[in-house]
Amino acid sequence: MSEIRVAVVAFDHISPFHLSVPCVVFGENRLQAPAYRVEVCAAEAGPLATSAGFGLTLAAGLEALQQAEVVIVPSWRDHTETAPVPLLAALRAAHARGARIVGLCLGAYVLAQAGLLDGRRATTHWAYADDFARRFPQVAVDADVLYLDDGPLLTSAGTAAGLDCCLHLLRQLSGAEAANSVARRLVTPPHRQGGQAQYIEQPLPAGAGGGRLAGLLDWMRGNLAQPHSLDSLAARALMSRRSFTRHFRQLTGGTVHTWLLAERLALSQRLLEAGALPVEHIAQQAGFGSAASLRLHFRKAFGVAPSEWRQTFQGVRG
Repeated sequence: MSEIRVAVVAFDHISPFHLSVPCVVFGENRLQAPAYRVEVCAAEAGPLATSAGFGLTLAAGLEALQQAEVVIVPSWRDHTETAPVPLLAALRAAHARGARIVGLCLGAYVLAQAGLLDGRRATTHWAYADDFARRFPQVAVDADVLYLDDGPLLTSAGTAAGLDCCLHLLRQLSGAEAANSVARRLVTPPHRQGGQAQYIEQPLPAGAGGGRLAGLLDWMRGNLAQPHSLDSLAARALMSRRSFTRHFRQLTGGTVHTWLLAERLALSQRLLEAGALPVEHIAQQAGFGSAASLRLHFRKAFGVAPSEWRQTFQGVRG
């Protein structure tokens, strides 16, 4: 596919930030293959106002959804308000013909109102998850993740998680190299570890331990081929095992084992997509030790073998 059409739905009182996220991820990358043509379309007639007070005048309406391969609904303006009937109908039609449909933050409410999430898993902003679950009991709500990919439907958690979701979709469509390049330009991680749980009760600690561990995480990413134990990492961070474990969980939202496995899998993905390096060599570079161990963890995490992953993403680029 030489060009992928992305329709971003705007509406009255839309958040400028939420509207800008898919535009900067997909709309400002001229050298990518496939290329992306982003069209912001109005869900309602007439000039639109944003939540920041300035207005939008858009040439396209909901007819843009008829040709789009990807349709993105930014965070909805009011979780208690039902979206306009024409918008819900246009989303159902786009889904029926095979388009990928994305609901960012409270945009998940619009997808649920259209009936697209029935019998599927979805997420939304943690502060609205209980309300969402009550209103849409036919949807399996997971409030502990930053985004959720359920086949042709994607939903994200609040605000900045929209970036995570769009980068994930870009990775699927164009590969890890393209997603990493966009993430570097936006000065954001291509993939954040952990989930919404780390943001619900308290912010991340700002003590010396957090700063020390941030540097350690960078070192670990550069040395994934080495064996790492809890004791060796605690010693490197100049902490006791107990203190290191506590600070690590506060900073990343998980255990050392979980973090290392996710980073090793992410590196394996990048190496598989980048060339023809044998799986045995990738397993060594990523710290799995053996091809059998890599295949086991890779299939458990992604449901496919490493060779299938490589074939899929090289096919996408082709």
